[in-house]
Amino acid sequence: MKYSTAKPGFPAGNPIANIFVIIIGALAIGVSVVLGFVAFVVLGSIVAVLAAVIGLRVWWFSRKLKGQARRSQSDSRSTPGGVIEGEFHVIEDDHDRERKG
Repeated sequence: MKYSTAKPGFPAGNPIANIFVIIIGALAIGVSVVLGFVAFVVLGSIVAVLAAVIGLRVWWFSRKLKGQARRSQSDSRSTPGGVIEGEFHVIEDDHDRERKG
């Protein structure tokens, strides 16, 4: 058996109770909207700070890599063909002496 009313409305027949229900409902909606906005701002701030930190780190790392690449290019330009110049001394050890002699 279905129960239905001819006039839709609030369940309480008392108009003062209906006013309290409207006021409390409006306050609940308002508080939830404000809390949702605050949560959105807090989470947005956290995301923005993390994005700034990560962006700064990536920028710093790429800057460091570019500096290393520039230094390695300038080193390779000073010695064409990738030849490393320097002095060397031949040191004989016991194994070389035994073979010679």
